[in-house]
Amino acid sequence: MSDLSSLSRAERQKIQLQQDIIQAAFLEFSERGYHQTAIADIATRLGIGHGTFYRHFQNKRDILEKVIIDTVTKINSLLTGENAPAAVSTLAAYQEQCERIAERLIAFAQENPLALKLILLEATSIDAEMTQYVQSMIQMSATITAHYLQNGVEQGFLRQDLDTEATAHAIIGMITNGALRFLTAPDDLTALESYAVSVIQLIVQGMKN
Repeated sequence: MSDLSSLSRAERQKIQLQQDIIQAAFLEFSERGYHQTAIADIATRLGIGHGTFYRHFQNKRDILEKVIIDTVTKINSLLTGENAPAAVSTLAAYQEQCERIAERLIAFAQENPLALKLILLEATSIDAEMTQYVQSMIQMSATITAHYLQNGVEQGFLRQDLDTEATAHAIIGMITNGALRFLTAPDDLTALESYAVSVIQLIVQGMKN
């Protein structure tokens, strides 16, 4: 990512306006729904003209694609260093890793509720191409999760007969359900944390060697 301090004032203003447009679109999508929101609604909320919008984004769909890419990038950044797939070699360390990742995903959900709502509840209703795009994102998440499981099998702390691919999809399903539960009750942090603990217990106890 570029260091904003090295950019010109005009470049910084452009980046800020793009972020403001995305945020305004978020709010309109949240209140009206994606399909019911017009470019005029976004522009009016922000106090800009249609021309200004189109200088930064082609259409509403363009905003959605950027949101998905940005969300995936942010989540992937949580899965590095001590949280990388091959970073642990014992069951205890794996459980601690799961707990760290869960904690960071919960924080991400709290910081980005509109992004989650847009991706999980709105995106798949737009068209077949966008539905496929979201499905490919889920597939990618399962592939990454399978790398964690394969590391556990190779290190000997997860069952040798574990079907890593099928189990990875099951884990992603539980995480997605947790995100949907969060969207129905975003202020109930206790319930979300309890859900995360239960999922981790199922994963660790169900797969340990």
